[in-house]
Amino acid sequence: MRVWGMGRRYRSRFITYFMAFATVLITVAMVQYPKDAFDSAIMGLNLWWTVVFPALLPFFILSEILMGLGVVHFIGVLLEPLMRPVFNVPGVGAFALSMGLASGYPMDAVITSKFRKNQLCTAVEAERLLSFTNTADPLFMFGAVAVGMFAMPELGATLALAHYLSSFLVGIVFRFHARGRDVQTADAALPAGNIVVRAFRALYNARQEDKRAIGQLLGDAVKSSMNTILLIGGFIIVFSVFLRIVSVVGLTGFLGTAFTWLLGAVGFSGNLAPSLVSGLFEIDIGAMAAAQADAPLTEKVAVVSAIIAWSGLSVHGQVASIVIESGIRITPYIFGRALHAVLAAAITLLLMGAGEGVTSFLSVPAAALPGGAWSPLFWFARFEQMAYVAVLFTALLLAVSLVLQLSRELRLYGKK
Repeated sequence: MRVWGMGRRYRSRFITYFMAFATVLITVAMVQYPKDAFDSAIMGLNLWWTVVFPALLPFFILSEILMGLGVVHFIGVLLEPLMRPVFNVPGVGAFALSMGLASGYPMDAVITSKFRKNQLCTAVEAERLLSFTNTADPLFMFGAVAVGMFAMPELGATLALAHYLSSFLVGIVFRFHARGRDVQTADAALPAGNIVVRAFRALYNARQEDKRAIGQLLGDAVKSSMNTILLIGGFIIVFSVFLRIVSVVGLTGFLGTAFTWLLGAVGFSGNLAPSLVSGLFEIDIGAMAAAQADAPLTEKVAVVSAIIAWSGLSVHGQVASIVIESGIRITPYIFGRALHAVLAAAITLLLMGAGEGVTSFLSVPAAALPGGAWSPLFWFARFEQMAYVAVLFTALLLAVSLVLQLSRELRLYGKK
C-alpha cells in the first residue's frame, strides 16, 4: 500500500510539473506568434457563434425545463425495461441518448451531469451512460460532412449508420464497466404494477419535489444554459488557438510520424496522417482535412468516421468541465471514445465494402451547403429537424420498452 501511495504521489507531481511547463511554453509561443493566435481565436469564435450557439442553446433550455416538469422521470420509468437489461443504466438514460443523438456534442454530458446531481443515477451508471451517448447529430454527418466536405450526399447514411451502430456496441460493452462498484438505484428492481400509471406518478412526484413556479423554472433554465454554452465557447476558442500554436511550432510532426506508421500498419495511405493529427484535437478541422486528402475514398470515409466518433480533445475538454463537479470520472469516457472510433471505422469499411454505401434516407436542405448557415431560416429548419429526430427516436424506444414490459408482465402472470 505504501508503494502504491508513493506511485500516486509521484504521478501527481509529474502531471503538475508537466501541465505547468506545457502552459508556459504555449504562452510563450502565443507571444511569439500573435497573429496566428489571434486568427485562430477568431476562427473558433465564429464557429461557436454561427454553429454551436444557435444549434445547442434551445436544446439546453428545453432539457432543463423537461427535467423541472418531471417529464424526464416519466420517460425514465417507461424506458427502464429497455435501458436496464441492454445497457445497465436507468431508464432516464434514454433521454440523454435521444437528445444527444438529435443535438450532438456535448448535450449528453450536460444531461448526464444533471442526472447525477439530481440522484437519478449512480456515478458508475453515469460513466456507462456517458461512454455511449456522446454522439454527433445526424445533420452534421449528412449536411456538413457528406454534402459540405465530400459533396456526396449518399455518404451521409453510411456515416450515420456506422456512427450509431458502433455507439450502441460501446454501450453494450460498457454495461460491464465497474460491476463491482454497482449500487442499485431505486428503480433498478423494476417494480411491479402498471408501468404507465407508475410513469405518471413519477412525473407528478418529481414536479412536486421541484416546487419552482413556471416563470422561475424558465429563468433558471435560461441562466444555466447560457453558462454552459459560454463554457463550451471558451473551450472551442482555446483549443482552436492551441491546435494552431502546436502546428506552428512543429510539434504536430511527431504525431504525424506516429499516425503514418499506424495507417501503414492497417494498409491505409499515409496522406491521411495530417487529418488524424487535426482530428485528435478538433473534429471539424480533422474531418475537413481527411475529405481533402489524396487517398482512396473508402479510406477517407473510414478515417472521417473514426474522427467523428473520437470527437476531438476539444469536445473532451468541454465534457470534462461539465461533469467534473458531479463526480463522474472522465477516464472511462476517454476509453469509450477510443473504442467508438475503432468500431466506427471498422463498420464504415464493412458498409463501404458492401456496395456503393448505404443510400441516403434523409433529405439534406439546400441551406446545409457552405454559405447557407448564415440564414435564420436554415437554423430554424435545423432545430426543427433535430427536434423531430429526438421525438422520433424517443417514441421508438418507448414502443420497444412497452413491448418488453408487456412480455415481462405476461411471463409473471403465467407463473401465477
